[in-house]
Amino acid sequence: MLRLEILRNVNDAEFAAVHELLVAAERADGHRALSDHLWLDLRQGGREGFAAVVGTEAGHDHPVAYSQVSRGNDSWSIDVVVHPHHRYDMAAIGPEMMSATLDIVRQEGGGHVHWWVFEPTSIHFDLAERMGLQPGRELMQMRRSLPLPETIAASAGSFHTRSFVPGADEDAWLRVNNAAFASHAEQGGWNADTLKSRMMEPWFNPEGFRIHDVDGAMAGFCWTKMHDSGTHLMGEIYVIAVDPAFTGHGFGSLLTIAGLESLAAHGATEAMLYVDCNNTAAVAMYEKLGFTPRYRERAFVGDIHEKTKAS
Repeated sequence: MLRLEILRNVNDAEFAAVHELLVAAERADGHRALSDHLWLDLRQGGREGFAAVVGTEAGHDHPVAYSQVSRGNDSWSIDVVVHPHHRYDMAAIGPEMMSATLDIVRQEGGGHVHWWVFEPTSIHFDLAERMGLQPGRELMQMRRSLPLPETIAASAGSFHTRSFVPGADEDAWLRVNNAAFASHAEQGGWNADTLKSRMMEPWFNPEGFRIHDVDGAMAGFCWTKMHDSGTHLMGEIYVIAVDPAFTGHGFGSLLTIAGLESLAAHGATEAMLYVDCNNTAAVAMYEKLGFTPRYRERAFVGDIHEKTKAS
């Protein structure tokens, strides 16, 4: 029988147990189980809008499942991770974990939720329907090898980028980011604290943060990060955006090339990024730069109503 424990704060021992589960899931799936937003909420021990559900079973010295809910930009993000050794029982574990997690959202006043699933199966679609969620956004991870061929690298011509300057560029970056992602559930609505939390991460490198200025003002950026898989260095186009005032100038492609060149200069032999599958213009641009699809993630979305005394 699954025993559920709800955590609003996470101590060192609890974090270690959950982290062990997440590492096992990452090894099985080939990607990190939690998004950056959820990961930071977990690692920092319970920020406002954070709650976790840990599922354990008698006879097992590790959590068999973990779910997390974090408040984002006018919505809630949810992730459910089942230990690879227990995924045969997903049809039983999943409903209990999801019910407990969505009940937390109800207790917190309800709202719009996004449940992200890596390569969902019929079990996930069925579970989402049972919980009142519908298929929503679909993200695709794309990859390409590095370094870039000379033909692509040379196509950037004299396009100039510079590094991010901590203490000077934060306000301008927030302006461009929030304008470009005004309606985005996760990337929009960032504030100084959100940016600062990313800058405190060990992977943050101002040199890998390529910025293009027009007449002394930030017009766009390509924020990159490095991942060490143990076998090779993987570079990621983490966030890329162009100020809406400068759309139509081809800056997106040029900033991507600048980011890829930076990643290769820092030792990456492969690059990856995530893109909305329905963003056909961006997908076409990345394909032109040599990226090919690797896998997909699906969001299941819905509105969860506040839990009242009568319910």
